[in-house]
Amino acid sequence: MSVSSVGPSGNRLALDKPIYTISVAAEILATHPRTLMMYEHLQLVVPQRTATNRRRYSQRDVLTLQAIQRLTRQHGLNLNGARYVIQLLRLLAEHEIARPEALADVDVTHTRL
Repeated sequence: MSVSSVGPSGNRLALDKPIYTISVAAEILATHPRTLMMYEHLQLVVPQRTATNRRRYSQRDVLTLQAIQRLTRQHGLNLNGARYVIQLLRLLAEHEIARPEALADVDVTHTRL
């Protein structure tokens, strides 16, 4: 499912709609559900909870986790470094300042940290 998915009513699927279970989110991200629980514990991503206390991840959560994974796996950062870089890249974009070329592959457009 992509960010520009269109629902049956013709509206764009909201980025913040909690739709993925932890197992589906883990599969999308090619990681273990325990890893997602650790990210939640570190407050990198805090999924919404159902009435029965089950985690539900939004598209924005998945996009945030993909940016974190790119920074940790391809750029060699630790999790706190990834958090910091995402926040800095968002600030650069907010102020229309060019980002470092080495980080051109990291999309932080829809991230939340």
